[in-house]
Amino acid sequence: MQASSILTLLFTTALVGSLLVKFWLTSRQVRHVAAHRNAVPEAFRQTVVLAAHQRAADYTLAKSRFGLLVTAFGAAVLVGWTLLGGLDTLNASLRDAIQPRFGDLAYQLALLTAFVLIGSLIELPFELYGTFRIEQRFGFNRMTWRLYLLDMAKGLLVGAAIGLPIGALMLWIMGSTGHWWWLWAWGAWMAFNLAALVLYPTVIAPLFNKFEPLAEGSLKERVQALMARSGFSAKGLFVMDGSKRSAHANAYFTGFGAAKRVVFFDTLLQKLLPGEVEAVLAHELGHFRHKHVTKRIVTLFAFSFAGFALLGWLTDQRWFYTALGVEPSVRAANDALALILFLLVVPVFTFFVSPLLAHVSRRHEFEADAYACSHADGRDLAAALLKLHEDNASTLTPDPLFVRFYYSHPPAGERLAALGAATAS
Repeated sequence: MQASSILTLLFTTALVGSLLVKFWLTSRQVRHVAAHRNAVPEAFRQTVVLAAHQRAADYTLAKSRFGLLVTAFGAAVLVGWTLLGGLDTLNASLRDAIQPRFGDLAYQLALLTAFVLIGSLIELPFELYGTFRIEQRFGFNRMTWRLYLLDMAKGLLVGAAIGLPIGALMLWIMGSTGHWWWLWAWGAWMAFNLAALVLYPTVIAPLFNKFEPLAEGSLKERVQALMARSGFSAKGLFVMDGSKRSAHANAYFTGFGAAKRVVFFDTLLQKLLPGEVEAVLAHELGHFRHKHVTKRIVTLFAFSFAGFALLGWLTDQRWFYTALGVEPSVRAANDALALILFLLVVPVFTFFVSPLLAHVSRRHEFEADAYACSHADGRDLAAALLKLHEDNASTLTPDPLFVRFYYSHPPAGERLAALGAATAS
C-alpha cells in the first residue's frame, strides 16, 4: 500500500473514531445531566436551590446538544476541505490568478487569507446562534448587535495587522532558509508568542475592553496585602468591563514577567464578597507559585517544536498532499498549502491525547486551591466557587467519564470536597 493511501486511511479512521468518541461522550453527558436534573446532589442541598440546579442542567443540555451539531458540521467541513477537494479547488484558482502576475508570496498570502475568511464565514452562523440564542436564553448574553459588529471589525483589523506580517514572515522563512527552515520558523513563532504575552495586556486587550484601576478601599488593601505576603508583584490591579458582553464572571493574571497585571471582571466584583475575591486571587497566585504558567509555556514550546519538525518533513512529501485531496504544484511554492493541511489534520490525531492534558490541568487546579487555602480562607474560596458555579450555570452533576476526558477544572463536588479537607487540616 502506498504512503498516500496509508495516510488517507489513517486520517479517515482517526476522524471517524474521534467523531464516535465525541458523540458517545456527549450522549453520556446529556443522559447523566438529564437523569439528575430534578434533585440537587446531597452535598449541595443546603446551599443550592432546585431552580438554580435545574437552570444549570438545562444550560448544559442546550450547549451539549448544540455542540453535537457543531461537531458533526465541523467534520463535514473538514472532509469538504480535504478529501472532497475544497482546498485543492481554492488553491488552484488563486494560484492561477495571482502567482503568474504577483509571485509566490502574494499567492500564498492570498491562500492563507482566503482560507481563514471562508472558515470564519462558515462558523459565523453557529457563533451567532450560540451567542444570541443559547446565551441570550439563559440570561448571559449582554452583547448588542452594534457591539458584536464593532468587535468583528476590530478583530478583522487586528488579525490583518498581526496575521499578515506573521504569515509573510513564516512563508519567507519556509521558502528562503533551506532544509532547516522549520527550526527558524519555530524560533520566530515562539518569539511571537512571548511578545504577545507582553503586548496583549497593554496594546490589544484595551481595543476591546475598558480597564480601570481597582478603586481604593478595603478590597484593594486586602489584595495588596495578599500579594505582599505571597511575594508577588504586578504592574497593576484592574477591573475589566466584562459585563458589557456577558454575565459570566472571572478573574485572571495576564502578561509575562514584569508586565504581569491582575484583572477582575466587574461581574466578579458584583457577585463576590471581598474575602471571596481575595481567595479567588490567591488561587490564581497559586498557579504562579507552582509555576503552572511556565510549565504550560514549556509544554507549548515542546509540542510546537515537534510540530514544526514534522511539518518540515511533510512539506517535501508529495503523498502528504495527495492523501488529503490536494494536488501540489510543480511551478509554484506549496508552503501555504502544506501549512493549511497540517493545521486541518493535526487536531484529528491530537484529540486522543486530550484526556491527558485535561488530567494535568485538573491537577494544577487542585494545587492552586491548596495554595489558596494556605494564604487565604479556604471557606471563602469554597463560597466563591459555589457562587460562580451557580451564576455561570455550571452543572453539579456532570458525567464522570465526560469529566475525565474534557474538564480542565475539577467538577464542583470534587473540588469543594478537597477544599473542605484542606480547610479542616
